[in-house]
Amino acid sequence: MGMYEDDGVVAGARGRSLWQEEPARRRRMPDPVRDSAVRAALIVAVTLTQATVTFFLTLTGSWLALPMALGAIAGTVVATWGVLDVLITRQMWNQRYGVVSEPSSTARGRRRERRARREAGAEARRRPGGGTGRIPRSGGAPASARPAAWPPPGADRRYRAG
Repeated sequence: MGMYEDDGVVAGARGRSLWQEEPARRRRMPDPVRDSAVRAALIVAVTLTQATVTFFLTLTGSWLALPMALGAIAGTVVATWGVLDVLITRQMWNQRYGVVSEPSSTARGRRRERRARREAGAEARRRPGGGTGRIPRSGGAPASARPAAWPPPGADRRYRAG
């Protein structure tokens, strides 16, 4: 086995490990996002290589410069699509699975304000004679005694008998 044991510790040194785990600086990308990022990176690499070859073929005056230029233009369109695919896939993943259910301090404050308003409204409804949410009537007249928008025909002096 040599000078190392199974657990990765040097036989002569105590407490010193050969392999030390370090925590990742960032979380790993979700699989669909990573797949689209790898695809986009490959497409961009091929397109840049194709553009470089096109440039050198143009300098030498080769007949292959025109087909390679057309291919480089098409590759640029496809590479743009690939990068947009990464952005869209990442946004889609965040919208579907990335919601963390920990309310921020702002959300907590707003929730407290709503709760306080609700409790105040419930308290006002419990008090006698108030809290219906409507404008209070003056004089306490019943709803049927309210004046109509158009007075009835008998109320006009011109139509009175006598």
